[in-house]
Amino acid sequence: MKKVWMAADCVVSPLGSTTLENYGNLRKDVSGIHLIDDRQLSPETFYGARMQDTIVDSSFTKFEYISALAIEKAIARMTIPLDRSLFILSTTKGNISFLEQGQPDHPRIHLHAAAAFLAQRFGFGKHLVISNACISGVLALIAGKRWIESGGYDHVVVVGADVLSRFVISGFQSLQALSSEPCRPFDAARKGINLGECAAAMVLTARPDVLGVKPSVSLIGGGLSNDANHISGPSRTGEELAFAIRQAMEEASLSAPEIDFISAHGTATLYNDEMEAKAFTLAALEHVPVNSMKGYFGHTLGAAGVLEVALSSQSLLHDELITSLGFKTPGVTQPINIIKAFESRPLEICLKTASGFGGCNAALILQKENTN
Repeated sequence: MKKVWMAADCVVSPLGSTTLENYGNLRKDVSGIHLIDDRQLSPETFYGARMQDTIVDSSFTKFEYISALAIEKAIARMTIPLDRSLFILSTTKGNISFLEQGQPDHPRIHLHAAAAFLAQRFGFGKHLVISNACISGVLALIAGKRWIESGGYDHVVVVGADVLSRFVISGFQSLQALSSEPCRPFDAARKGINLGECAAAMVLTARPDVLGVKPSVSLIGGGLSNDANHISGPSRTGEELAFAIRQAMEEASLSAPEIDFISAHGTATLYNDEMEAKAFTLAALEHVPVNSMKGYFGHTLGAAGVLEVALSSQSLLHDELITSLGFKTPGVTQPINIIKAFESRPLEICLKTASGFGGCNAALILQKENTN
């Protein structure tokens, strides 16, 4: 089977406009979450991670602009053979801002049209949309991996992106899911999520030689499941996410002791964190170091999976465990190993998990390899 490499990536967020800028802020425990007072987004103040609205090209929406910026920087140092490449857009709401601006009939309000617009800008002939709630980013990477392994394409460019909007914020407010302070994943005092905006792009390839790169991190296992528990509430047992994790480990031919750390979904809601803790225990991973990046970026929806995989790969490359920001006191029933402070140690394998509305779950395994 073809090996699928992470050839390049770029994260554009409130913490930086490159992956390394963002990672540098994580190493210093710097968060992009702050109090937002904007009546166009919400009649009430709320905590979230918001980017500046500086758009150089007025023909773009903010969503399109940050997506294009992340793609442009990710592919800047390579020439991708377009006839053997696929473009995937991962998002939950895309250009929902057109609706709020009174343009419900704008053609690019449709996700497939937004994907076509971005694909055309960079010359990709084939494009695909993956919009499956909050697992969209991880699912897009699994799909890209499988397209390459099947021989359908040699290269896949994935961009995950979402921006803050009144539509999304009011939706989470109606569920009483937004925290009145910076979020605290897995902590006993957690009060819910913060929303954030971001675009993260990643180039996957089976032919790094063609792209002129020597990557060191590959995608070696993926798993998916659905618990069919509730439209917005996850499984109460964690069995279904554990099933996806075991799928990923089986595909990667790994056992639980070989996982060096877990990048959890970790939204800081009561039910998500509890479900993940149970899933890790069921998968015999309760002793493995775990972090959530939501305390730095908030929940970036369709971007979250790509963002967190890109930064987890930096953890592997630098042999560093990143603090799970906001965590102080265990707030789940299972004794999982939350990372409380930055730590240097040898790392090779990372497990990334994600869960979303409708009961969807995804797991992806990254491996650092010596390519010399």
